Amino acid sequence: MKTMSTILIPLLALIMTLGAMPAIPQEKPADNMQIVLEKIRADKKLLVAESMQLTEAEAKAFWPVYDQYQDELFLLRARTAKLITDYTDAYEKMTTDTAKKLLDELMSIEAMGPKLRQAYLPKFRKVLPETKVVRYYQIENKINAALMYELASKIPLLKAAK
Repeated sequence: MKTMSTILIPLLALIMTLGAMPAIPQEKPADNMQIVLEKIRADKKLLVAESMQLTEAEAKAFWPVYDQYQDELFLLRARTAKLITDYTDAYEKMTTDTAKKLLDELMSIEAMGPKLRQAYLPKFRKVLPETKVVRYYQIENKINAALMYELASKIPLLKAAK
């Protein structure tokens, strides 16, 4: 069985390539991006599956809730990706108004994460024993922490105002 780190590291590398992909004209860029996104989701699902050790009955109940949660989590991560793009675009010519808008969006995104986790907690508790709910939330927290660390290491601090 693979360990969490043997799956997590390649998964994060793949996620990070999304931000580093050059804007090269392609015949069907939407199709290529869709393939990358599907690969990320499949790798993450594999990591969760191997880490959770679900019984057949638990798996049958868990995966539909997991998929729904991932869909909503993806929307939140898409907002984060847009925020990073907006920050990158404004970095060299940052104004006070732009900085305020970016920070307000960051605060909004960060506030939504705990609300989403809280909203899904009863749904996961309905389909899994409490110990496995805790384990799942730990897995999600580890993935998120690693992703946030990787993102933070790539995003430069805003230049101090003169």
